[in-house]
Amino acid sequence: MGAPGHDVTELLRAWGDGDLDARDRLLPLVYQELRRRAAAHLRRERPGHSLQPTDLVHEAYLRLIDQRSPARNRGQFYGVASQMMRRILVDRARASRRAKRSGQWARVTLAEGAMAVPPIDVDVLDLDTALTALAAFDERKSRIAELRFFGGLSLEETGDALGLSVATVERDWQAARAWLFNSLSGHGDDA
Repeated sequence: MGAPGHDVTELLRAWGDGDLDARDRLLPLVYQELRRRAAAHLRRERPGHSLQPTDLVHEAYLRLIDQRSPARNRGQFYGVASQMMRRILVDRARASRRAKRSGQWARVTLAEGAMAVPPIDVDVLDLDTALTALAAFDERKSRIAELRFFGGLSLEETGDALGLSVATVERDWQAARAWLFNSLSGHGDDA
């Protein structure tokens, strides 16, 4: 899965210390993994969308390089990149909705193989709203859901990014999925 974590971590630390050359050397090491994650995001989008994985990676990376090092390690970096991708997709969905006003929303599927309930087709803006609502009373579960769903991070990567054990991430991810499913399927407005 991409470059060895220590190489990425070393470059992130150097970037954080102001070494812009380290920032520039980082992209080739993380590009394929970012592109894989972007492709996973886009598979959940509505059919016929025009954004390509390469475009999503480049736009996210441009937002990342405007910051001093956005993370201290590989897991955190992929988490921040995932958050950037979420923002880009939500921004594009909002712009598309404003431009069209025709009710054609960006759709994503909220599903995972282990989910005991069938996947639901959900608007990316509705998902963003649900994640924001979840964050209002449980920031950690919302962040885990964001990293897992939008970032495609594994349980281990999510734990690394947030400084949590895999068991805690797994438990919170199950609870967050259930809450989101209830919220998005209209079964639990007061969840």
